[in-house]
Amino acid sequence: MNTHPPAVVLAPDSFKGSLDAAAVCSAMSEGLRRVWPDARIRSRPMADGGEGTLDAVLAAVGEAGRRSSLNVQGAGDRSIPAAWGLLTRPEGSVAVIESAQVVGITVADGLRVPVAARSTRGVGELVRAVLESGVRRFMIGLGGTSTNDGGAGMLCALGLRLLDANGRSVEPTPAGLAALASVDATSIDPRLREIDVTIMSDVSNPLCGPRGATAIFGPQKGVSDRDREDIDRALARFATLAESAMGQAVAHLPGAGAAGGLGFALQLVGGRFASGARVVADLIGLDDAIRDADWAITGEGRTDAQTLLGKAPFIVAETAARARVPISLLSGALDARALPDLGARFAGCFALPDAPATLAECMANAAPSLANRAEQMARLFDAARR
Repeated sequence: MNTHPPAVVLAPDSFKGSLDAAAVCSAMSEGLRRVWPDARIRSRPMADGGEGTLDAVLAAVGEAGRRSSLNVQGAGDRSIPAAWGLLTRPEGSVAVIESAQVVGITVADGLRVPVAARSTRGVGELVRAVLESGVRRFMIGLGGTSTNDGGAGMLCALGLRLLDANGRSVEPTPAGLAALASVDATSIDPRLREIDVTIMSDVSNPLCGPRGATAIFGPQKGVSDRDREDIDRALARFATLAESAMGQAVAHLPGAGAAGGLGFALQLVGGRFASGARVVADLIGLDDAIRDADWAITGEGRTDAQTLLGKAPFIVAETAARARVPISLLSGALDARALPDLGARFAGCFALPDAPATLAECMANAAPSLANRAEQMARLFDAARR
């Protein structure tokens, strides 16, 4: 009979639009302590490049990081405050930019205009401001964005010019790109040749085509079936012209379709991809936390088959498997079709709510529901230990 208080690692991602990852850890911890008041709980809030990445990184580095804010253009045409971080590291300062802070799918500024009118210009404005401060190393998180402009807005903020057949500037939006005839890179910021960019993402899609940004992720951002082919065609033309102007060919590479094509634009200026969740896991010391634990719990707002392609819960599950520590999943919702594959990775998959409820009710009651479900999971785990 095992009676010692268990060591439990909590490493969830955020529940998008409801709770950040730290709040998810807090709610889970509350439920576990109803069963084990003396449990040794190690909270390690996770992220994979999308919403919550900046918070997770800054929490991990402590005094070696600081948060700043800058007003930039949101996905619409209004100025919004966007947070970013600066890390002090032996190799020099590193800027941490979370694209969801600027063009996130939960940011009201972008959602008030159609997806065809949204732009990533604000991300470029933030990059330019960091360059002006003297920093040349970047960690840029992609994910949870509302834009689908191929990163054209970001590149325009850094000096790229988009022109129509008459030599007039066109807007770096999906609608504007429909009139694109040429791309001029002669005024691109020369400091981009000096930068070192780690792109944090879990997406491996190319920019265009049946597996591209528009086809796979466009619908959740508001791209209609009627407009999908036109927007994809506009992005493909932009990519061809931009690649010619910049002397690079990256639209076909894995990850070019991340964040509506921001992955393409960042690779065009030399960025290299890394698993966002793995980068965060290393920063927060996830391997050490799990190594001698009795149990681990991860989760996210909604779990489906895409989770197993490298999202935060998958990286946590891999880490636990290497340490031979059982790991369970507690998410806001589960796609039942993915359960057979998820079951091979997790010792039990659980979801909210406790009773029929609307999405708004689920999001509003996420914290108490998480605590209740974690309590019941702990009682089950406790029974198995006896």
